[in-house]
Amino acid sequence: MKKLQEAVIVDSIRTPVGKYGGILSSVRPDDLAALVIKTLVERNNVDVNQVEDVVFGDSNQAGEDNRDVSRMALLLAGLPFKVA
Repeated sequence: MKKLQEAVIVDSIRTPVGKYGGILSSVRPDDLAALVIKTLVERNNVDVNQVEDVVFGDSNQAGEDNRDVSRMALLLAGLPFKVA
């Protein structure tokens, strides 16, 4: 197993926080997360081919949203399939 040699935090963004059944209830978590990833890549001129991993904080997913939100988000943001 390859050990992590170096972790780089490029930037951060805070997404809006909604309440159950509120204004964000129609927004899928992976779509919102994809917007964040895409924005970070664009505003920091990141070469997506250099990205190895994406770590994304998720909370209380249920039902249809009970999936790997981080994985879906990075794919929706246009990062390569090889990114973990």
